[in-house]
Amino acid sequence: QVQLVESGGGLVQAGGSLRLSCAAPGSIFSIYTMGWYRQAPGNQRELVAHITGAGSTNYADSVKGRFTISRDNAKNTVYLQMNSLKSEDTAVYYCNALWRWQNYWGQGTQVTVSS
Repeated sequence: QVQLVESGGGLVQAGGSLRLSCAAPGSIFSIYTMGWYRQAPGNQRELVAHITGAGSTNYADSVKGRFTISRDNAKNTVYLQMNSLKSEDTAVYYCNALWRWQNYWGQGTQVTVSS
């Protein structure tokens, strides 16, 4: 079992920045592909970005050039740096850890972007 602890959400004005963190204490962190997903009211959960254990990244088209995912395997932590935020980025953001059949989710953190 992997526990994911998210932090860093909040309220920000359009054009601003936030950095989300997701810690996975006590896990063999480096083997997991780590991802950030988001879900806005009335919408399905969607992939924002993910990063493999080797550091390969993938982004949703809507966030390319604005968001950056990174990981620190020594700290068992993955980050999502969000710049140039837009009102449409408002959602609950979830951290995900995936390895083979093991799939874990964090509790979610709210990001609200005011226009």
